[in-house]
Amino acid sequence: MTLKVGVIGTGVMGAEHVRLLREETAGATVAAVCDADAARAQSVAGAAAGFTDPLALIADPEVEAVVIATPDATHARLALACIAAGKPVLCEKPLAPTAEEALQVVSAEVEAGRRLVQVGYMRRFDPAYVEMRRSRIAGEIGEAVLLHNTHRNAAAPEWFTGAMAVTNSFVHEIDISRWLLDSEPVSARVLQGPGGDPLVITMETDRGQIVSTEVYMNARYGYHVHAQLVGRDGTIEMAAPTATVTNHSLRHGHSWAENWVPRFRDAYRIQMTAWVRSIRTGQPVGASAWDGYVATGIAEQVVTALQTGDSARLLLGVRPGLYS
Repeated sequence: MTLKVGVIGTGVMGAEHVRLLREETAGATVAAVCDADAARAQSVAGAAAGFTDPLALIADPEVEAVVIATPDATHARLALACIAAGKPVLCEKPLAPTAEEALQVVSAEVEAGRRLVQVGYMRRFDPAYVEMRRSRIAGEIGEAVLLHNTHRNAAAPEWFTGAMAVTNSFVHEIDISRWLLDSEPVSARVLQGPGGDPLVITMETDRGQIVSTEVYMNARYGYHVHAQLVGRDGTIEMAAPTATVTNHSLRHGHSWAENWVPRFRDAYRIQMTAWVRSIRTGQPVGASAWDGYVATGIAEQVVTALQTGDSARLLLGVRPGLYS
């Protein structure tokens, strides 16, 4: 049976999700596309229905599941509409711009008594991260004690302002660190480079592990994400994100991606396939609404630590039983 999916937003990620559903995801079809720009919505929709009102797309009986790829500030409102309509939703991160709004999504899902929201923290599906987690669980490097993360962008986009290095970028490291280590951050400290970029964020977990993360928004040379997990008996880390190396003009090496889409192309594809399968089986996968709340909540508290220069004691509340 083919799942009829509606995609809201036709920017970089929305257009990529449409492509994935059409070209690389078995058991799904694009039933509708929505964008505030009617012409752009129709150009991406093709033969599918085109909408300019996202709530109308969510309410359309021909749409069985929804992908949200709109600006961050709209995510919580649209996720709540999907929960009210009883429709599964893959919502791009962050789940909400504030922890309060994210918790509203969690509360609505708990009230509904069913997990409908998957947050698009696609790194959980990236083969390198998956192998690192498998190795830790198998005990191949001994007890995990330290995780080093690197998150570098070639250049921050014009709309990237204020604390977004934390709330829009570092949230990925918050989520993937929790997933890799199966532990919860309990404290954080932030150091700033000259001019505020890069940031170095250090967190301690409830198991005493240390997580260090460099967030560099204007590294110039390309998009570069790396992680190394240190155990008592060894380490495991990502290899260079490339299949080939080139020898040319007295140089040996590989190129860097310009942004996150080519670097995590496999992760997005695997995530979409897993999400569609999970709807058929009724077995949720990926980051839950609670995970989305935690990432946003920790990011908020890290921003406060950034502004005050103090260490932050991270407080999040009790995880509802729906997410146990």
